[in-house]
Amino acid sequence: MTDSPVLALAKDLISRQSVTPEDAGCQDLMIERLKALGFEIEVMVFEDTTNFWARRGSEAPLFAFAGHTDVVPAGKLEHWDTHPFEPTIIDGYLHGRGAADMKGSLAAMVVAVERFIEENPDHKGSIGFLITSDEEGPFINGTVRVVETLMARGENIDMCIVGEPSSTEVVGDVVKNGRRGSITGDLTVKGTQGHVAYPHLANNPVHESLLAIHELATTEWDKGNDYFPPTSFQIPNVSAGTGASNVIPGEFHVQFNLRFSTELNNDAIVQRVTETLDKHELDYDLKWTFNGDPFLTDTGALLDAVVAAVADVNDTKPALLTTGGTSDGRFIARMGGQVVELGPVNATIHKVNECVKVDDLEKLTDMYENTLKHLLAK
Repeated sequence: MTDSPVLALAKDLISRQSVTPEDAGCQDLMIERLKALGFEIEVMVFEDTTNFWARRGSEAPLFAFAGHTDVVPAGKLEHWDTHPFEPTIIDGYLHGRGAADMKGSLAAMVVAVERFIEENPDHKGSIGFLITSDEEGPFINGTVRVVETLMARGENIDMCIVGEPSSTEVVGDVVKNGRRGSITGDLTVKGTQGHVAYPHLANNPVHESLLAIHELATTEWDKGNDYFPPTSFQIPNVSAGTGASNVIPGEFHVQFNLRFSTELNNDAIVQRVTETLDKHELDYDLKWTFNGDPFLTDTGALLDAVVAAVADVNDTKPALLTTGGTSDGRFIARMGGQVVELGPVNATIHKVNECVKVDDLEKLTDMYENTLKHLLAK
C-alpha cells in the first residue's frame, strides 16, 4: 500500500538524524517542496544553526507556520523497540525520533499548504514558513535570530501556528493560545569558610540565606488571570560545602526559576527578588537568564480560524490552554502578531519509542489546511 503524502514526508524527515543543532538535510527537503509552490526561500545560517524563511506572496496578512527540524538525542538504542531513525509503523502508529516533536507537524504543514495552493493559487495575503534547527538546544541562533532579522527590515508575521505537540488525548483537543514567561536566577551568597567547631570565626552563608530563600519561595507573586495560573517560584539546584562534615562553606549557590503570567514582567521580578535579598543584608552575586516573556492570543482572526478548523475535523472545539514549558512562540510573539500552537499528542515526546498515530497526521493536515481556508481563501 502506498503511503499518503503526509506519511511519506514524515518518514523521510524522521529518517534524517537531525539531533540539535544538526539539520541533516531536513530543511533542504522542505525547501524543495516549497520552491515548487512558488515560495521565495531565504536560508539563514547563524553560527552552528541552519534556519530558513520562506514566503509566498507580498500582501498582508502574513500567516506563517513555524517549527523545528532538530530533535533531542535518542539515548541508548537498546531501549528502543525500533531504530529511532528508521521510521516504522506499528499498530497504526508511526514510530521514530521526532514523530511527534515535531517532524510529523512539519510534514502536515507542507502537505496542507500544497493542497491549499492547488485549490487557491491566488489566495489572499501571504504564507510563510519559519523553520529552525535550534529549538531543542540553547535557542540562541535559531528562531530568535530569524525574528530579529525579519523585524529589522519591517517584515512582521501577523499570524502564526507553531507546530509543537499541544494535544493531550486526541489531536486537536488542546490548542495552546499562550505560554508563561520564564526567568532563571543563579544566586551565590558569600560567607566565610571555617571549622564547624569554631562558628564564631566563620560566617555560614547557608544559615544567612534561609530566611530570604523561604520568603521568596512563599511569596505570592500574583494571582494569575483567566488564562494563566499564579506565578510559580521553584528551586531546582542548590550546592554548598566541600563535602567534609567539619567545614563551614564559604559560598552557597542557589538556582531558582520563575514561570510567570502576563501579570508580571522580567523587570518586576528582578526588582522584587533584589529587594528581598537586600532586606536580609546578604552579600551576594546574582546572574539572570531571561528565557522568554509570556504571550497570549485570546482573541483575533487566527484563534477563530484555528478553533473552527479543529471543529471541522473533530466535531468539537479545542480547549485553550497556556500550560507547559516554553516554545519558540515566545520569540515570534515579539512581532506583535497572533500566535498559537497546534500539533500532535504529546504523550511520547522526548521518550524512547516516540510515536504519533498515523490517522492523527492526516487529521492535523486537514486542520492546517482548513485554517488556511478560513483565513486566506478568496
